[in-house]
Amino acid sequence: MGFKDIKRIAIDYLKKGAFDHEARTDINVKNLFSIGMIDTDYVISLINKTSGEEYQSSPHHQDKTIDVHIFRPFKDDFYWYIKFYIIEPDIIFISIHK
Repeated sequence: MGFKDIKRIAIDYLKKGAFDHEARTDINVKNLFSIGMIDTDYVISLINKTSGEEYQSSPHHQDKTIDVHIFRPFKDDFYWYIKFYIIEPDIIFISIHK
């Protein structure tokens, strides 16, 4: 799957509410979506703002069969960091922060 496919799938999952958040100890600074500081519409706008040059992927450190996707868009005077993976039927967010 390419960048445009991942972007489309991520937005589709968000629109239908098929998402979850990976448990972390530093969730209050690393996942602003999980703690309600930003909402689904804002995350969609961040993903829409991301270009192919602001995207990378790599295998998950615990399961090499899962691709982890990183988006780094610039929006509202900040660079954002969005890190997630897809396990059907959900998208799992690891990090979303400035």
